[in-house]
Formats: sequence, C-alpha cells, structure tokens
Amino acid sequence: MSKVHNYSAGPCILPPEVMKKASESVIELDGIGLSLIEISHRSKEFVAIMEKARDLVRELLNVPDNYTVLFLQGGASLGFYQSAINYMKNDGGRGAYVDTGSWSNKAMKEAALLGEVVELASSKADNYQHIPKGYKVPSDVDYLHLTSNNTIFGTQFKSIPESDVPVLCDMSSDIFSKPIDVSKFDLIYGGAQKNMGPAGTTVYIVNKDSLGKTGRKIPSMLDLQVHDSKDSMFNTPPVFSIYVSMLTMEWMKSIGGMSAMQKRNDEKAALIYGEIDRNPLFKGTTAVEDRSTMNATFVLNDEAAHKERFDKLWNDARISGLKGHRSVGGYRASMYNALPVESVKVLVDVMKELERTA
Repeated sequence: MSKVHNYSAGPCILPPEVMKKASESVIELDGIGLSLIEISHRSKEFVAIMEKARDLVRELLNVPDNYTVLFLQGGASLGFYQSAINYMKNDGGRGAYVDTGSWSNKAMKEAALLGEVVELASSKADNYQHIPKGYKVPSDVDYLHLTSNNTIFGTQFKSIPESDVPVLCDMSSDIFSKPIDVSKFDLIYGGAQKNMGPAGTTVYIVNKDSLGKTGRKIPSMLDLQVHDSKDSMFNTPPVFSIYVSMLTMEWMKSIGGMSAMQKRNDEKAALIYGEIDRNPLFKGTTAVEDRSTMNATFVLNDEAAHKERFDKLWNDARISGLKGHRSVGGYRASMYNALPVESVKVLVDVMKELERTA
C-alpha cells in the first residue's frame, strides 16, 4: 500500500530516500558495525555528521562567515526564552515583538519573565488573519522578534521590517523553503520538524558579534556563546535528529538548493490557492497578500451542507492531517518541502469532485 498524502502541520513529511537511509542507520551506520544511536557523539563518525550538517546549513542558506550554526535541543518553545535571555539587557531590558499568532504570543510571554515586552503590532483582534503593517521599530529596544510563518493561522511575512536593532526570528515552519538573506537577522532559530527533519533538534544561526552584550549571567545550557565554543557539543546532542536533518539537507542540495525549493513550494501553493479561489464551495481564511506558502488554511462556505461529503472524499483519497487547528477551524494543508506536487493535485481533484457532485 502506498503512503498517504501527508498534510500534517508537524512533524513533517520526509523524502523517501531520506527515510530509507535513516532507517538503515538505526541498524548499522555506514558499515561500522554499530547503530547510529549507539555511537558516541564524540566519535569521529558523529563528529563528521555534525560538521557536515553545519556546513550544509551554511552552504544552502549562504550563511556569512561571522555567523555560527548550532544544533541544540528544546525546540522553538525553548528558543522563545533562549533568544530573549541572550539579547535582552539585564538592566531595563526591552524586547519588541510583532504578535502574529499563537507562537509569537508564547514568545512574548517567555520574554516577559526577563524584562519589558513591547508589542509593536498585533493582528489578534482579527483572529490573526493578516500580518500587521505600518508600524515602526523603535531604536530604544534591545531587539525585534518575529515569527516568520504562522502554522495555525496560515500567514507569512513576505518582507522583513526595517530595523536599527538586532532582528531575531523564529523560522520553525518555513526555514529552508526559500532563499533568505541571513545577514538581515542576528538570530534565526527553528525546530527541525517542519522542513528539515524529525523532531528533536533546533537549528540556531547566530551572528557571533551580537552576543555577550546583555550584562547578565546566562545559565550555560541557555548561553549561545557556550554552545558555540563547544561546536554544539556542550551536552550530548540528539544524534538521530541531526543525522536525518543532514540527510534532508543533502536531498535539498541534490535537487537544486533553495531556489529549487522555492520553485517547488510556489508551485504547490499556486495550485491549492488557485482552487480555493476558483471553487465556489471554499474560501481562504487569510489576507491574500499574507498567505503562507507552507500552510494553506481554508473553510467550506456551507459546512452544514458539505462537510460530511468532503471529509469522506479526502479520507477516501488517502489524505491525512487536513483538519484545521481549533483556533481557525476548517482545513489546513501543510505543504512542507518534501510534500510532492502530486499530493496537492490529489487534494485539488477532491475539491473539484465535491463541487461536481454538490
């Protein structure tokens, strides 16, 4: 039986060739007589994996030389606090945030444990259906924090606000989906489990020149300078997640890197949004100009009349993970890097079939 069409919002779908090699490594890694999950993280085999993973991040995203690449733990949920503690000053610290959804709101709550949170703008009053615009970033804050893509509400920053202060960004759900100018950010962080690999590791891309300026003592496990000094090996790293992320980045490189990923993802997004806009039975839930390439959110115009039939159609088509988050309702098609365009075509065909038989 073939695999289902996986629209899960996370963990992500992974390329078949990555899954095959990853599963083989659990039995034995590259003929060394030991499993990947048995070897020491200090072994030459795993050190080589870590170095290659970090080098691939640098190569794929064109990371400047004065930035470090780290593979840490705790997900973006720890990153909310870790980003703040490494950039918010100890005395009178102020962090600026743009509230675009659940995850940015959680980041604000964590930062408030350390100092003042300045909410520059929010789309909460409109149930986060758009990205706020028209605000200015003050120069008297320690940093600006953004959430680049909002998995629950289906919105995405299409440009980065001008800022004279360090810009920190949670890119958990759209990192590696397109080329980015890393130099515009002092810190990028993101959980692996959307576009890069299985849950368990978080990539941090950090401007080393921006660290160490808070005047506070930071616990070692939260101090990005400590992790940089130990090449992501301050503590035992999540070896399996890093290895599978490395394999996924190799796959991305093999098919053309970030420009190819952007073309692939734009094609999928154009297909699904084109059908949402064309089909009179559906409507999108977000402002058109802010629509996420990764997470398309939509609802039925008449749920009472069509929900039962539509749910049966997409389940019969072996589509999984399409149900929308409770905050939005309806449906959410998460189209991360490894989701093939063929899966999107299956969903579009189901939507057309609902219209034909309505």
